[in-house]
Amino acid sequence: MKTRKPAKPYWEMNTQELAEATKEFDREMVVDSFREPTPKERAKWERSQRKRGRPRQGLGHKVVAVSIEKGLLKRTDALAKRLGVSRAQLIARGLLMQLR
Repeated sequence: MKTRKPAKPYWEMNTQELAEATKEFDREMVVDSFREPTPKERAKWERSQRKRGRPRQGLGHKVVAVSIEKGLLKRTDALAKRLGVSRAQLIARGLLMQLR
């Protein structure tokens, strides 16, 4: 059942107009008018229920404060931009290469 927008705002309606505009909400079991969601709607719902933030990788992540010389940081940011990755991803790649 589609609802249509009232002709004027609720606060400008008289009692009779307001009763007519809101009569659909007087029914007790509006759930009867629901239908099963389509696969697209279900996928959208499931995406909305996920936790926010970065997807977990490995054992998760920990934020660390590291001092880096300003010139080196500037070069790091330029390289990360050129490669299309974040600063954190670039630094993580470098650490992994050193640890191997």
